[in-house]
Amino acid sequence: MRIFALCAAAGVALSALAVTGSANAAPFHLIKWSGNDLCQIWDNGVPTQPFPANYTAISKPVPSFDAAMAVKTGLMKKGVCKL
Repeated sequence: MRIFALCAAAGVALSALAVTGSANAAPFHLIKWSGNDLCQIWDNGVPTQPFPANYTAISKPVPSFDAAMAVKTGLMKKGVCKL
C-alpha cells in the first residue's frame, strides 16, 4: 500500500511538472502501470524514466499535452484505462 501511495504521489508531482513545463519540449505519450488500470501522461522531456519501471507505453508519441489527454480520454471510454 505504501508503494502505491508513493507511486501515486510521484505521478501527481511529475504530471504537475509536465503541465508547468514547456508543452513544446518533447512529445508526450501514455504509459500504463502494471497490475492496475491506471494510465498516466508522460512527458519525454523529463530527464528521467518513470519509477518504478513496471509500466508499458500504450500510445505513440503525440506533440502536446492536450493531444495526449485526448488519447487518454479515448482509452478510458474503451475501458483500457480507469484513471
